[in-house]
This record gives sequence, C-alpha cells and structure tokens, in this order.
Amino acid sequence: MHILITGGAGFIASHVAARFMELEHDVTILDDLSSGLRENLPPSTRFVQGDITDQSLVGRLFGQRPFDVVCHHAAQMSVVRSVAEPVFDAQVNVLGTLNLLQQCVQTGVKRFMFSSTGGALYGEQETFPAAEDHPTRPVSPYGISKLTCEHYINYYHAQYGLLPNIMRYANVYGPRQNPHGEAGVVAIFSRRLAAGGQVTINGDGLQTRDYIHVDDVVAANVAALNHDGPITFNIGTGIETDVVTLYGHLLKAANRDSTPHHGPAMPGEQRRSVISPAYALETLGWTPQVALADGLAMTYRSFT
Repeated sequence: MHILITGGAGFIASHVAARFMELEHDVTILDDLSSGLRENLPPSTRFVQGDITDQSLVGRLFGQRPFDVVCHHAAQMSVVRSVAEPVFDAQVNVLGTLNLLQQCVQTGVKRFMFSSTGGALYGEQETFPAAEDHPTRPVSPYGISKLTCEHYINYYHAQYGLLPNIMRYANVYGPRQNPHGEAGVVAIFSRRLAAGGQVTINGDGLQTRDYIHVDDVVAANVAALNHDGPITFNIGTGIETDVVTLYGHLLKAANRDSTPHHGPAMPGEQRRSVISPAYALETLGWTPQVALADGLAMTYRSFT
C-alpha cells in the first residue's frame, strides 16, 4: 500500500514509518520539522517538508500519486502551548486534520489512521482504567482539539465512507523521544541521569500515568492497518505507575543511587490517568508486550 505518514520525522511516527517500510509498504512522510528531526527519517523513504495546514502543498502532494492510507501523527502536541495559544492549537490540529480529510475524499483514500490521546481526552477519570466509552471531558485546548478531530473523522466516515482507525495513546515513551520542552517524564529523567544530573519530581511523585513503549504503539498501528472495520481504541497498558516508581526503575537502569529533589506540584496536574487496552485485544488481537522495567532500561540506554 502507498501510505502517507504525517509527522513522520517525529518520535512515534518515525518508528511507525520504519515498521511499515519493513513490511514493504510504500511510505511518504510529510513533516514540517518544527519538532521532528531529519535523522529520525527511515533510510530511502520519500520525504516532503511541509505544513499540514498548507492547502496548496497538501493538494499537490495528494495529486501527484494516490495514497491508499493516511496515518496522521502530525500535531501541535504541547498542552501548555495550547492553553497559551488556543487559536494556533486549533489551526494545526483541527484545520490541519480537516485539510487532510478533504484531500482524502477528493483523491479516494480508503483509510484514515489518527493518533489521538487517552489522558487528555478523558480528563479526571471516574473509573480506572478508562475504557473507550468513558465520558470525554478534556480540560485543555489540546484535548478539545483532539476530540474535535475524532468527531470530524467519524463524520467523514458517515458521509463519505472513509474508514477511520482512531488510536487513543497513553503516555508513550522510548528511543527518539525529545527530552526538551514539554517532553515526557521518561525522556527528561533519562537525559538528566545519563548526564549525571539531578532529577526533580513535581510534587509528591505519587501522580500516576499509563506508560506504553513505542514498540507496542507501532504494533498497534500495524494491527489497525490490517483491520477491516472502523474502530476507536485505547493504546495503553491498563497499569498505573507513579512517578517515584518510574524514577526507581530508571535509577536501576542507570546503576545509580540518587535521591530525587521534589519541587512544587504542577498547578492543575491530573492526579491519575490509566486507560484500558481490553477492546484493542478483543478487536485487533493486540496487547502490549514490553514490560515497563525492560522498556525503561532500553530507553535509558538510548540516551547514553
């Protein structure tokens, strides 16, 4: 299949692109390199540098050769920036996605794969872990824009028959994760420990998240690519891990004994977040394979 991967120079999508190419799919990557890196690009892939909101560029790209599948990972992904610049967040995440969807309809793309979010979509949870039918109560413009995209994608399925695969990711970690800016805590801690520095934990460190290794996310993308029907599903482990425990695993991987510094809690930070992978197992036969301690050790080594 000819697959367009947006954001393919970034952390998650570059791993997805490499796996799709291993499976002998014809991959084109569209990325504006605002956060992605050229060195993340798989060798020999076709790369187009550009913005998903650029209607002229995206139109030319879709017109050159038809795509069978669009795997959409490009996004404004900073919650903090979405709060400070909600218009920009909506322009990239909502209007950029609509730009792609319109081109899909006009050029006959069959399948639209979308990287959504678990924690930011469900907000403060009522049940643990959250299943796909949990109420969606995003409390940030980022979460709102992702949920809005899901609604538009489902509209394009109902109206035009475009097949949607919506994947709600938990906290993804692994090699190539950017440790700068609003990065995942795994990348930040790994970089600090590898450099021999001091780690700061926000608050008491007992806030929990669902950490899933990027290899498992890639496997979910492959499973979704081969699924016939429309589907919205969580990609997580269903296991809560607090930050103190996470830090302990990384200390062991680094063979260090270091007491973290506890800073002030982040205002408004979600206390608990964990999503259920049961539906993905039922419908796709997918289940996470990488144990947290093993995945963290692999990730730490990638920073050394």
